[in-house]
Amino acid sequence: MSSESETTPDNKSLPKAPGLLRSSGLVGVMTMLSRVLGLVRDMVIARYFGAGTGADAFFVAFKIPNFLRRLFAEGAFSQAFVPVLSSYRESQSVSDVKRLVDAVSGSLGLILLGVTLVAMLGAPVLTAVFAPGFLDDDVKFALTSDMLRITFPYLLLISLTAFAGGILNSYDRFAVPAFTPVLLNLAMIGAAIYLTPLMDEPVMALAWGVFIAGALQLFFQLPFLMRLGLMPRPRVDYRHEGVSRILKLMAPALFGVSVSQINLLLDTVLASFLQTGSVSWLYYSDRLSELPLGVFGIAIATVILPSLSRKHAAASPDQFAATLDWAVRAVLLIGLPAALALALLAEPLIATLFHYGEVTDRDVVMSAQSLRAYSAGLLAFMLIKVLAPGFFAREDTRTPVKIGVIAMVANMVLNLALIVPLAHAGLALATSLSAWLNGFLLWRGLRKEGAWHSQPGWPRFLLQMLFANAALAGTILWLKAPASSWLAAGGYERAGDMATLVGAGVAVYFLALALAGVRVRHFRQR
Repeated sequence: MSSESETTPDNKSLPKAPGLLRSSGLVGVMTMLSRVLGLVRDMVIARYFGAGTGADAFFVAFKIPNFLRRLFAEGAFSQAFVPVLSSYRESQSVSDVKRLVDAVSGSLGLILLGVTLVAMLGAPVLTAVFAPGFLDDDVKFALTSDMLRITFPYLLLISLTAFAGGILNSYDRFAVPAFTPVLLNLAMIGAAIYLTPLMDEPVMALAWGVFIAGALQLFFQLPFLMRLGLMPRPRVDYRHEGVSRILKLMAPALFGVSVSQINLLLDTVLASFLQTGSVSWLYYSDRLSELPLGVFGIAIATVILPSLSRKHAAASPDQFAATLDWAVRAVLLIGLPAALALALLAEPLIATLFHYGEVTDRDVVMSAQSLRAYSAGLLAFMLIKVLAPGFFAREDTRTPVKIGVIAMVANMVLNLALIVPLAHAGLALATSLSAWLNGFLLWRGLRKEGAWHSQPGWPRFLLQMLFANAALAGTILWLKAPASSWLAAGGYERAGDMATLVGAGVAVYFLALALAGVRVRHFRQR
């Protein structure tokens, strides 16, 4: 059935799907709001806890469920669930879609509940596995384990939130799932400010903030599911045809789309053996590199997956290839200047956002080193996000698995090779290099299978990118002050100078694009 004539289970007509550019822009705006608040959150954490023992312990306790969220909820589950749901939407009745939603919610919920209970009981074991370097520090190890018991239920809550978001995205309701992460940042900011004075161990307030955020995010989406007529009535049915397809796709998808997250976690494991502060330095730099990744890369990937799935179900290979080509160009349009800016403005950015309270000059310099290393792989991270759906939309999870394993092994080897000469920055550089390998192999696989072939105009587009990015780099180098000036300046002065730099860079970049002939209409696609 077509999306133009489709109805909800309540017999309400669904509107025509918006264009990819408009949908990506909407998701990007919502995600930008979330990421900006995320930076505010990290500024608050830096001010209250710096880069010491408490901060290191919390970042590990938060990273474990957050890693599993990306691996299972936003990674394997979403990439398996959305294509199956889109297939049902195209070929089955609305009542069949509702039965699928009910069966998936009950089956997924039961698995997540069991995993959460086991993890809470085995928190010390998880801490030892994910941060073995903490074993030599009894205080840090115990604090991490205690916080993990509070933060781990976030996996259950946020996975159900991702399930609800997958339904809404499949029906082109992108704004609500994109806005939901804002609640995490608001909850953690509130917890840091208002709960910290009430805790015997102040950093425990952040763990409770994570737990509260998970509940808020889930319940926020339920009214929108009710309006769509797809509010789940959970029932456990692992023999349901759709559930079986999803589970079959999930197992290999764990590697296919989430290798970069596994690599980041390996960084944390190895960083736990380095000097105190290494985990925090990697965290702050990773958070900055994730801003453009989340606002643009993940936004585009979120929008194209349902579209690709429907095009595959409708047997439209030319439109499928054109959509992938559009996504790659959109990523290059934003990813290249973002990576360039992060590399050139590493110290100014870290200083502006985090050089307060307990964060020292040395912390800024060390975080900037890993930020430059992450920026080298930013474009690759974004390309992975939009290339992987080209496989998952066709329910092909085996190929990304093979590619993911190769990239993960490469990352392990590079970690061991680079950690000695470059310390924590070597771990970040290894992650970036393995991401490029991952992205290249995904791209080659799609071309080999004929799922993506380049559309006309690529040579001209690449020259336009070269011209605009050269103008951007020249502007930044001309206006940027030495790193020592940023470290010595006050907070308001840094913020003002950074606003000037960013504003000038953005203006020059888009002016250069316009002069080179790039127009918005070139990126409009339904």
